[in-house]
Amino acid sequence: MKTSFREVQGAAALSGESGRLDGIGMALGITGAVLFSMKAVLVKMAYGVVPDLPVVTLMVLRMGLSLPAYILILMIARRAGQGRIGIRETLSAMAAGVLAYYICTFLDFQGLKYITAQLERLLLFTYPAFVVIFGALFFGGRISRAGLASVALAYAGLAVVFLRGDMTASDNLWLGAGLILLCAALFALFQLIAKGFIDRIGARVFTCLAMIGAATALLVHFFVSSGGLSGMIAALQLPGQLWVIAVALAFFCTLLPSFFINMAIGRIGAQLVAILGMIGPLATIVAAILVLGEPFGLWDGIGTAITLIGIALYTVVAQRSAKPRQT
Repeated sequence: MKTSFREVQGAAALSGESGRLDGIGMALGITGAVLFSMKAVLVKMAYGVVPDLPVVTLMVLRMGLSLPAYILILMIARRAGQGRIGIRETLSAMAAGVLAYYICTFLDFQGLKYITAQLERLLLFTYPAFVVIFGALFFGGRISRAGLASVALAYAGLAVVFLRGDMTASDNLWLGAGLILLCAALFALFQLIAKGFIDRIGARVFTCLAMIGAATALLVHFFVSSGGLSGMIAALQLPGQLWVIAVALAFFCTLLPSFFINMAIGRIGAQLVAILGMIGPLATIVAAILVLGEPFGLWDGIGTAITLIGIALYTVVAQRSAKPRQT
């Protein structure tokens, strides 16, 4: 029997026959969103220490410092008999990780060279719009009028920011924004793909395989771009301050939230994780203002509020339409 996209949404969003929301899943989603939201601030801090730092080098620092933990956790999970899958499904999970944690991260880090941390987080936050579009195109979902109106409201808020806001100050605004929006679209596709893997093999095993897959692709990239092993060693001769930032980026903004978010998706679904992630842009704005000294004016506040309201309304609409009918 084929399961529809709407049924998947409903089953993921509700816990148990009573339909009560999963409190642990919600807590994981909120915590993961806040930790992930600090990533943009730390990346901007890293570029402040080494302005010409290559994106791939920063990615290697982030992934290299967190990879041993993923390998260890995977070994423990496998020894406990969790996530026993074949080579084909293992490679598929790793390929999904390449999409989310290598390609999306590269686009994100590159985009952050051109735009503010606040704008990056706000643009990424619109990924639920891509979730519903891809759900309709590839997973048998439907786009309601209310859903379309909510998405339109979210992008109207972005239009306000782009037309009148201070956070858009950049010499390469459209290039940076385009890279981040492409990242958001690909990450939405990953979220829809990830749900199936998490249901079959569990969040821990899937997260580890996804990260290992991304790390493998990244190391190949770094090896080629550096011109071999000696070039890799030379590229990592960096200031101590940058290594401190890299450790924080790897542990607090990669290792912990990657598990929290995927566990949340497994418990409450991608749609509800999206609305809980509303705290992410707000946390980024506060940190960017206090730590980075980025500008934030009245129109930025108005546009941000409109965007957050639009995404919240969209997710509420999606949740209502996803609830399974009583029989």
